[in-house]
Amino acid sequence: MIKKLIPLVLALIVFYGCKMNYSFTGASIPPGTETVSIETFPNMAPIVNPMLSITLTEALKDKFMSQTSLQLINNDADLQFSGTIVGYRNTPTAIKAGEQSQAAMNRLTITVKVKYTNTMDPKADFDTKFSRYADYESSQDLHDVENTLADEIIDQIIDDIFNQSVVNW
Repeated sequence: MIKKLIPLVLALIVFYGCKMNYSFTGASIPPGTETVSIETFPNMAPIVNPMLSITLTEALKDKFMSQTSLQLINNDADLQFSGTIVGYRNTPTAIKAGEQSQAAMNRLTITVKVKYTNTMDPKADFDTKFSRYADYESSQDLHDVENTLADEIIDQIIDDIFNQSVVNW
């Protein structure tokens, strides 16, 4: 009987002894943290996708609303995000064999500069760039695949931002 209780007691000690609030998504929110603010990320890239700013901003808000218990407010939050979209590039990545050099694959790359302020734990603050890409066949027109690729890339960048700010694994 005692052998069965020891793991349970140890689990309770570890669970109640932790200083962070954990969620099933892996987020570790410092105690007392209740709010998050996310400013609109303006698109300052040399090439501008007109929907990218709002898509990225709303995706980051959705991530925090769906995966934490934090309340979204406009300013002076416990966790604060701001930044800019600084890169939006389409480049060839693979060249077809033959006499003429032609791209076999193209790559769409998006780069976002993010400033994160954690008023509860200033050591967790960061100001960094996140960059992700997606490749597509050169036979496809960028206009035809751009929205799908941008959504995929944004999802990856949002995961990176979320992980660096509150997952801390």
